[in-house]
Amino acid sequence: MTTTLVTGGAGFIGSHVVDRLIAAGQTVHVVDNLSTGRHRPLGAQLHLLDIRSARLDVRSARLPELFREVRPDAVVHLAAHADVRHSVADPVFDADVNILGTLNVLECCRRAGVGRLVFASSGGALYGDGAPLPTPETTAERPASPYGVAKLAAERYIEAWAALTGATGVMLRYANVYGPRQYAFGEAGVVAIFAARVAAGEPCVISGDGEQTRDFVYVGDVADATVRAMRVPDAPGPINIGTGVETSINGLYRRLCRAVGLDAASARYGSAVPGEQRRSVLDVTLARRVLGWSPSTSLDVGLVQTLEHFKREIVAR
Repeated sequence: MTTTLVTGGAGFIGSHVVDRLIAAGQTVHVVDNLSTGRHRPLGAQLHLLDIRSARLDVRSARLPELFREVRPDAVVHLAAHADVRHSVADPVFDADVNILGTLNVLECCRRAGVGRLVFASSGGALYGDGAPLPTPETTAERPASPYGVAKLAAERYIEAWAALTGATGVMLRYANVYGPRQYAFGEAGVVAIFAARVAAGEPCVISGDGEQTRDFVYVGDVADATVRAMRVPDAPGPINIGTGVETSINGLYRRLCRAVGLDAASARYGSAVPGEQRRSVLDVTLARRVLGWSPSTSLDVGLVQTLEHFKREIVAR
């Protein structure tokens, strides 16, 4: 039986990945610092599941001890500081988590003899504006934010770790992931923020003119791609995980309002976000060929499921 350690496994994407791994019969260990508090999806129920967990930051000096105890066959590295705005305001903190935290994980992998690592990178933040659309993995990276720079640096370190140890590092460049269990505050994505407010009948604030675009991919599809990546014998480099469909923020808001019968004209507009990419949509041809993966959840279906999640949260409060 394969033993897999998932960093960030109590979080939004991580909890869905953990679900898939358990369903596949794997032994799962979770490392998560629960930094976003009580809303963490698995934080309050790990003791009820057949999962060993440690409340631990990936930068911790105690991480090597955990690796020695667990002896994982594979690692899925999802833990990250994922706030582009905060990375602009405090790039040192962003680099500390996303670069030095990754290096700590890689060094633990080296010492424990881990043979495979799947890394959650970023598709939108790495390529920057001016890239061909949809953007293939062969496009030169031009990150516009410290967050993107840190993710690119982490990819390079993983490539060096794999070459030096003979292990396999698979880097998945996620598009904008959304879906149930996403945190609606702090590092949240725009879908979670909007869905939580729309579900509560509250107005939303759209940054800039709202015509900036993103590739919104459903979390269940992302979890599927991540688990598939653990079985790839050899990856040719980074792999985009998205839909290939470009959606504006204005269009996203209209879809959410339509789903609950709200007037989309109720939106307010605020200032643009420094370092934010104008347009982003990923070419996922390589994922189809290498992983045998394609997104299966349409945006409208995924948004309805996300809204239902936030409606249940409102009722539970």
